[in-house]
Amino acid sequence: MAKLLILITPQVEKALAVAEALEAAGAPGVTLIESYGLHRLREKSKSLEIPLFVSIASLMRQMEETNQTILVLVGDDMVDRMIDAACEVLGGDMSKPDTGIAFVIDVERTFGVKNLSASEMTCD
Repeated sequence: MAKLLILITPQVEKALAVAEALEAAGAPGVTLIESYGLHRLREKSKSLEIPLFVSIASLMRQMEETNQTILVLVGDDMVDRMIDAACEVLGGDMSKPDTGIAFVIDVERTFGVKNLSASEMTCD
């Protein structure tokens, strides 16, 4: 079964290195998305003394502290290799503060992705 590895890290400067390590470990593709954590948005809004609901989009444009959300779709047999590759770049221990979080989700079917599993589907 295909798996979706989602890794969210505040170590933005290491995100490209993580993506390259995942690719080198065999990931067929890696997606990076700039993201913001609600906790950081709340903290920033307090320091600027504006209510959070006033303009979250405006606040996000002003923030320098972002996260990188990294998505990797791989076969079940590759998950541990992906996690090991990411952890190595991020300092080896995801339980340390400000390293990030990662989790894996089962993917029942995939479309447009080759070499993952027999569950690949085509759009008809």
